Amino acid sequence: MIKKVRQHINQNEPLLFENSSPGKRGYQLPPLDVPSVDPAAALGASNTRSEIEGFPEVSEVEAIRHFTRLSTHNYAIDLGLYPLGSCTMKYNPRVNEQVARIEGLAWAHPYQPESLSQGILEVMGTLEQILAEITGMDAVTLQPAAGAHGEFTGILLIRALLQSQGNARKKLLIPDSAHGTNPATATMAGYKVENIKSNERGMVDVESLARAVDEDVAALMITNPNTLGVFEENITRIAEILHSKGALVYMDGANMNALVGVARPGDFGVDVMHLNLHKTFSTPHGGGGPGSGPVAVKKHLIPFLPKPRLERVGERWTWNYDRPQSVGRVRAFYGNIGMHVRALAYIMAHGGDGLRNATLDAVLNANYIRALIEPYYDLPHKAPTMHECVFSDERQTKRGVHTGDIAKRLIDYGFHPYTVSFPLIVHGAMMIEPTETESKAELDLFVDALISIAAEIDTDAELVLKAPHHTRTSRVDEVTAARKPIVRWKGVTEPRP
Repeated sequence: MIKKVRQHINQNEPLLFENSSPGKRGYQLPPLDVPSVDPAAALGASNTRSEIEGFPEVSEVEAIRHFTRLSTHNYAIDLGLYPLGSCTMKYNPRVNEQVARIEGLAWAHPYQPESLSQGILEVMGTLEQILAEITGMDAVTLQPAAGAHGEFTGILLIRALLQSQGNARKKLLIPDSAHGTNPATATMAGYKVENIKSNERGMVDVESLARAVDEDVAALMITNPNTLGVFEENITRIAEILHSKGALVYMDGANMNALVGVARPGDFGVDVMHLNLHKTFSTPHGGGGPGSGPVAVKKHLIPFLPKPRLERVGERWTWNYDRPQSVGRVRAFYGNIGMHVRALAYIMAHGGDGLRNATLDAVLNANYIRALIEPYYDLPHKAPTMHECVFSDERQTKRGVHTGDIAKRLIDYGFHPYTVSFPLIVHGAMMIEPTETESKAELDLFVDALISIAAEIDTDAELVLKAPHHTRTSRVDEVTAARKPIVRWKGVTEPRP
């Protein structure tokens, strides 16, 4: 059974409306020392109201404590491990945030003239050069605003190159181990999709690929390492097969967390790829905020990069709009600059050796978890693991327990669940990526929790099937909850104000 369990204080929090009492105020202000103004006279009666019906009345300390307690209800990377495979939810060093808040960077306006923007252009130019070196490519654009956006941009570049040669071709080959956005990108770019099966080791079947490549194929979209956490060890042969038919290789760089400082995609035949700055270079991830998906290319694709292009002329940086073969803009202005600043801060703080060590730690942590829980969960593919490992619920389904049930029980142990039921080529997938930022102590707690849950399933499967038990909301009917999102509170079933 588990040796240690992480416990958070779980304090139920009434709604602010239920804390309300008539006459309370959340502020204390002295009387006005200037003449008061009638709002109706100043704004018009139709634009003002004397009060907000049902507005909660609470004291200042009640308001502060209410929202502070609510902030602790969300799991966060500052509290513990996010084992979300292929998402690389790792800690963001606070120095990144401090640098991004430097006044001259944080308040730079995109319409500032170049003469007043040399510092921020230097940041962008330096980041482009560093990312090109890390990936082994010849040029980088920072315009795309997210990974999927970068992926789409990369395929547009391939299409533009092939069109310039007289034939854009008709289809893209996508392995079944690729990321789910790949088929959507292919369709949006006007291509048909042909699926390539994996072999028993979880890699692209080279013989099947060779049979599929013909003059209608524009490119292969490959994720490497793939979504099983397996490195495509035949990648150079794969690139040769595509190039021999005039097709290109696009690489989804979402899993570069396993390669930085160790291997460069440009060196094993990749023509174009995107990077996820939030995954590999520690800019904030999730929450609906801005992302960044730079695209790196080899020389033959440079003419088609989005315009304008950042160039250095003498001692100054400038924008070059004279790009007749460019696919055009893919985003307003020049990308999400705050993400660029954070990524450059992360890279420079680590240096080359530090980035390589981060990669090695990420791979070590994933293999550590794999070795410890393999006796308790099924591992369908035995190839070496890179930065993540994918188990299945095959053993547990014999007792009626599935991957989603295990994930919900994991919440009771104080951990965010792993990625559930993905990749689709593994039935009942349990996809785990610890990242490089987690300590051995944290990994041991996580492993102990999974081992304990496996034991619970053997002795009392019902306990897991009804999990989570210690959350504010117990297990819900997820289909009904999605279609009828009604909040229940102390027996009240009406939607709250």
